[in-house]
Amino acid sequence: MKALEEKILQEGEVVDGDILKVDGFVNHQVDALLMEEIGKDMAEHFKGQGITKVFTIESSGIAPALFTVKDIISPAIFVLESEPIRMILKKQQTADSLKTEVWQTEVVSYTKDTSYRLTLAKNYISDEDHVLIVDDFLANGEAATGAIRLIRKAHATVAGLGVLIEKAFQPGREKLESQGIHVYAQASIKAFENGKVVF
Repeated sequence: MKALEEKILQEGEVVDGDILKVDGFVNHQVDALLMEEIGKDMAEHFKGQGITKVFTIESSGIAPALFTVKDIISPAIFVLESEPIRMILKKQQTADSLKTEVWQTEVVSYTKDTSYRLTLAKNYISDEDHVLIVDDFLANGEAATGAIRLIRKAHATVAGLGVLIEKAFQPGREKLESQGIHVYAQASIKAFENGKVVF
């Protein structure tokens, strides 16, 4: 997607050789007009596939997923709650008191070099759902694989994964496609060279 690639070249920042910061338009500050274009493009790519729900992982995937839902006319978006493992025991008491039935799975973040747990409330998915996952990045595919595990625990099906930015030099796409998951990336990065993005 040309508009996203141009934005990355203008405002993206490569740090530590292999991490791309997009804080100024995806994470800390959201470019709503760009997100609207992203949502339209994502919805167009996955149209006609019988998608009933769109899932994302907090928090960077929320804005693009919301605009995707708007154009795909899917009835709902659900955010898979993520939390560092160190916070889980503290929060377990709260979850127990609320009596919310959930599915959980552990994933490892490449960027943050930490483990965290994804949580999905059981009452927000059924075996009749066909779910599109929308996220900001695809690198090693850990977050997407975790989301897929949760969807499959509910016996729902996965329509595919739509990401804004793919690091094509990492194994995420290969890992997901080997499981039969369709992957759509709006910007695919071939390499980082001398602090610059190469598409």
